[in-house]
Amino acid sequence: MWNKKIALAIGAAAVSVLAAGAAQAQGRDLVVASSATYAPFAFENKDKQIVGFDIDIVNAIAKQQGMKLRIVNTPFSSIFASLNNGDVDFVISGVTINDKRKQSFDFSQPYFDARQLIAVPKDSTVASLKDLKDKKVSVVSGSTGDDVMSREVGKTSPNIRRFESTPLIISELAAGGVDAAIGDNGVIAYRVSQYPALKTVDDASFPKEHFGIVVRKGDKALQEKINAGLAAIRADGSYNVIYKKWFNQDYKPQ
Repeated sequence: MWNKKIALAIGAAAVSVLAAGAAQAQGRDLVVASSATYAPFAFENKDKQIVGFDIDIVNAIAKQQGMKLRIVNTPFSSIFASLNNGDVDFVISGVTINDKRKQSFDFSQPYFDARQLIAVPKDSTVASLKDLKDKKVSVVSGSTGDDVMSREVGKTSPNIRRFESTPLIISELAAGGVDAAIGDNGVIAYRVSQYPALKTVDDASFPKEHFGIVVRKGDKALQEKINAGLAAIRADGSYNVIYKKWFNQDYKPQ
């Protein structure tokens, strides 16, 4: 009986790992999670359609690889649980590749070069991360910005104010609820450009980062398919066209 239970558990795990591959074999759409509060990477346009750099990239990969996708707007705070629970097949949502996340998930090759960026009021004297030690700072919960501040002042510090999205951390800053906000460079720069009273501060000590597409641990078939599509759109110039559309410049590796 015990051995039978073990065999059943192993079989269930194998089915979960192979689910995405089976989905493609059966022709069903793959479900992709993206937090659509992250312009210009993913956001809702006036018609409530999810658009952005991430969306164009994943659609180009899917077209190249013959995959059918259904993109669902998922809060970043629950995006990894949705993947683990099998509610979605993979994630593209400005997710930074790091060692902590790689323990639980597998990633595609990098599709965007990033770093952290600080936002502050224009009259602020903050010039680096070190200047935020005794200040209130808003971050997206579970993001790289959250990790940065947690390392700097301690994860339980009351000065870290956690929110579900980048628009919320910037609006909190603009309203005077915090002294600064930290997030990924592309989205912070985009949001700050909408607030004349704010500016960005680039700390050279922030390490280079890379965004990756996230799949469940062990889903090698889907990971390889995504990587093949990404390599193809880089090679045929499609990637650069998309990059220029959203960032108004040609792509240049960091």
